[in-house]
Amino acid sequence: MSRVFNFGAGPSTIPLEVLEEAQENLVDYKGEGMSIMEASHRSKMFDDVHMEALALIRELYEVPEDFEILFMQGGASMQFALVPLNLMQTGVAQYVDSGVWSQKAIKEAKILKINYEVVALSYDNIPEILNLNDKADYVHITSNNTIYGTQYREFPKTKAPLVIDASSDIFSYEVDWSKIDLMYAGAQKNAGPSGVTIVIIKKDLLNRFSDNTPSMFRYKTYADNNSLYNTPPTFGIYMLNLTMKWIKKQGGIKALQKANEKKAKLLYDAIDNSEGFYIGYAKKDSRSLMNVSFNIKDSGLESEFINLATKSGLIGLKGHRSVGGIRASIYNAMSFEGVKTLVEVMEKFASEKSS
Repeated sequence: MSRVFNFGAGPSTIPLEVLEEAQENLVDYKGEGMSIMEASHRSKMFDDVHMEALALIRELYEVPEDFEILFMQGGASMQFALVPLNLMQTGVAQYVDSGVWSQKAIKEAKILKINYEVVALSYDNIPEILNLNDKADYVHITSNNTIYGTQYREFPKTKAPLVIDASSDIFSYEVDWSKIDLMYAGAQKNAGPSGVTIVIIKKDLLNRFSDNTPSMFRYKTYADNNSLYNTPPTFGIYMLNLTMKWIKKQGGIKALQKANEKKAKLLYDAIDNSEGFYIGYAKKDSRSLMNVSFNIKDSGLESEFINLATKSGLIGLKGHRSVGGIRASIYNAMSFEGVKTLVEVMEKFASEKSS
């Protein structure tokens, strides 16, 4: 078997040992005579998996007891609407516009006709928020921006509830829960395959929904039913559980953070030391450890570079259609070897085209 290094932005690479364990148990799960995909979500067989996944998230992420951990569906895109449906009262919601995904969250706020305002806007760096409203119903940020390659180094301190879309950097570094009131993320970058949405919410926010919010759109519905009000994405939760076990085996989130910093440094150094051949998009103090976006000075060479990378077993490097260029997504499961191979291809390509 020959596996490529997948630098795609999501769905993205999954640890090989997670895939191999799932493969081994796919048809006959631990001698049960059927696949976990076939098991009732009310069965003990699945309940053990479900409860272990919740417990591992709380343990590894050090989630305080005054937070609920929910498994939902619909990805971050559904959360863009569910956040205002559950948290808006009579005030204003404040948004930081740091890229495409925060813009989509703002779009849903506009559709719902809530009172909102954009308090900061920037795409090549994480902007400073100057006019926070302490009495806002919530403040919404995107912790990591996959397209532009920017990432919060530290969350803003707010008196209003802070809501974080952490879809592309959840479980990749330690967080300060004293600053967070609600965090949500699609699983398909650092927590397994697509299909599961993780919501971590303070319990004191669960009753803020309005009476006309449908049951399935209420966080409280999921909290009251241990995320089993309806049939959850059972196989996705199983894969998430295996991924949490893998994270624990690596030494936990602190160890992964160090590994992510090491991978990112190697790649950013290659960009910065290329004598202008490669140009990073994000400002240095806002650079993401998850998504490294850059351009080749001669943009006409980008297709040739991507073709060379593909032939070298490196896929998913084409930048997002909105900005072009090159993007390397180096999530938790991307190995140091994969990043080292990419750097070697970059250096070889720059040397050949500069001579």
